[in-house]
Amino acid sequence: MIAPLVHRLRQRFNASLHFKLLALALLPLLVAVPLFIFILVTWGAVYFDRLLIGKVRSDMAVAQGYFQHVKDNLGRDVASLALSDRLAQTWRQRPGDLPGLLQEVAQAQKIDYLTLLDAQGHPLASTTASSAPSALADSAVVRQARTGQPGSETVVLTPETLATVDPALARKAAIPLIPTLDTTPSQRTVEGRGLVVHAAAPVGTDGAVLLGGLLLNRNLDVVDQINDIVYPQGALPLDSVGTVTLFLDDTRIATNVRLFEGERAIGTRVSAAVRAAVLDRGSTWRDRAFVVNDWYVSAYEPLTDNAGQRIGMLYVGFLERPFQHARLIALGAVILLFLLASGVAVVVSLRLAQHIARPVETLHAVMSDIESGHTASRVGLLQGADELTELGVHFDRLLDQLAEQAQALQRWGTELDGKVAERTRELEAANESLRSTRQKLLGSEKLASIGQLAAGVAHEVNNPVAVIQGHLDLLRETLGDAARPALPDIRVIQDQVFRIRLIVTKLLQFARPSDYAGYTEPVELGQVVQDSLLLVAHQLKKSQVSVVQHLSPCPPPLLNRNELQQVLINLMVNALQALQGQGRGVMTLTTGQASRQGTPGVFVSVADNGPGVAQAHRERLFDPFFTTKADEGTGLGLWVSAGIVQRYGGDIDFESPAAGGAVFTVWLPLNGAAPA
Repeated sequence: MIAPLVHRLRQRFNASLHFKLLALALLPLLVAVPLFIFILVTWGAVYFDRLLIGKVRSDMAVAQGYFQHVKDNLGRDVASLALSDRLAQTWRQRPGDLPGLLQEVAQAQKIDYLTLLDAQGHPLASTTASSAPSALADSAVVRQARTGQPGSETVVLTPETLATVDPALARKAAIPLIPTLDTTPSQRTVEGRGLVVHAAAPVGTDGAVLLGGLLLNRNLDVVDQINDIVYPQGALPLDSVGTVTLFLDDTRIATNVRLFEGERAIGTRVSAAVRAAVLDRGSTWRDRAFVVNDWYVSAYEPLTDNAGQRIGMLYVGFLERPFQHARLIALGAVILLFLLASGVAVVVSLRLAQHIARPVETLHAVMSDIESGHTASRVGLLQGADELTELGVHFDRLLDQLAEQAQALQRWGTELDGKVAERTRELEAANESLRSTRQKLLGSEKLASIGQLAAGVAHEVNNPVAVIQGHLDLLRETLGDAARPALPDIRVIQDQVFRIRLIVTKLLQFARPSDYAGYTEPVELGQVVQDSLLLVAHQLKKSQVSVVQHLSPCPPPLLNRNELQQVLINLMVNALQALQGQGRGVMTLTTGQASRQGTPGVFVSVADNGPGVAQAHRERLFDPFFTTKADEGTGLGLWVSAGIVQRYGGDIDFESPAAGGAVFTVWLPLNGAAPA
């Protein structure tokens, strides 16, 4: 792989003057810059990590100081109360008021419990309700106080001891363990022990001791105060986030580290690597660590009791991601500067090489380009005034003449293509117009044929219907009261005769629409919609269908008001019939303006949320005598309605949305044309 590359480079070096010049100029730069960048990246990463570790080391020192301040402050508060005249006087004069005094001081100083013990360790007064002998009477800090020396300590209390002191403290200390990645295996599900700061001070000279305790489990005030001191607002650059945690053993009992849901990560556990280093070996951890759900620059210090046993940890740290991002940006900027500098050097080297080898290489390159078909290539103005410069001028002049001839030929070809394309578009437009005209003629012929057929059928049907009606009337008059038993059957015959006449009338209306059309006038669509609703009000009430109206103001079209009302009533009745048995049926009426093929117009739509129209029926909706209601209807409603609208140059569209229902839209032009 390397040997062929070296061989090709050697051949290029021997065959090209330009390549030799570039190699001499760029070889030192291409070797030195990558090496320098590698050294900078390596050294910068190490130095940057040392800065972060130094920062978290100083943060831990501040956090340890404040934690010690919490212990000392509790000791001072307990000692001040133990030596106060108020406690002594209350004990001598009003012993019954001692619990109230202790409760008042505990609330003011945020102490979880205060207990006054006699020389035998029995509680004389306490902030808790427990009257049993104190389970803490034999602790190291109490023994120290009996010698006359106040003190404080950090201890771990069992759940039983906490329950003896105060059951509420035992419940507060209990923390369910949350499964955490990369932790030491454990069968525990709850951490019931409590990490407590104890302080004790002697009261008088008879061996009485005042004992105070501060439970650190779920004590968010302590960790938040430490966090405010170590990481005040704006102390960390780049929007990093500082966190503080108190651990009991390897469990977070008080922290401002957040889980994914934004809650505090109380009950999560530290990683196995940190536990082994801090709790098992007693060393200090100052390095990056994965904390709950992200990487932090972290410091962990063991917490010990008075006997030197490691009972927990104190943690401080800040989010690593912003600093790593900033480091990458800085390194990227440095690399970019070096690349820019290298680019400038390359450009300068190229220009110098071109200045030296340009005349010969330019002539060679132009001739190669011309042979390859790049006819726009030119030699240009060469430096100097020798024969090569004059040759370049003559060569460019010859190429220009050839290019002008080629451009003329190309221009003629382009013009010819344009004329052919224009003629093709004209022919396509003419064909489209012919197709449109043909479709209109076919439609007109079809309507004319149907009209003639309808007129003939209507004429032929009217004669027997008239005979039936006449004989039916004669039968009723002749029989008189004797026809009473057959009256129901006679009424059925009469109804069917009326139905046949209605069908014949609609056929004639389609065949000779001008005989049935009234005068035309500008019609307000919204008013016609309201009038139509009044005419179907009984059916609306019967079907319990709600009506939604979106009636926008629009110009009035010129047509016969009664015919438009007939069309709308037909569409509304169809919608109400489609909504029968549908529960909460809704019929939506909409008016507005819409243009079609450049013709301004208005529309009225009737929509329902019923079951829609079956796919097999959609193509036959406007066919005469087609109906999906076998027991009612003639199948002429939509057919006649479409004929009325089309006479005014309009159209009826049908849609069946995917969500269900049906939408019938009546579009009418605003050109004022009289019906055909």
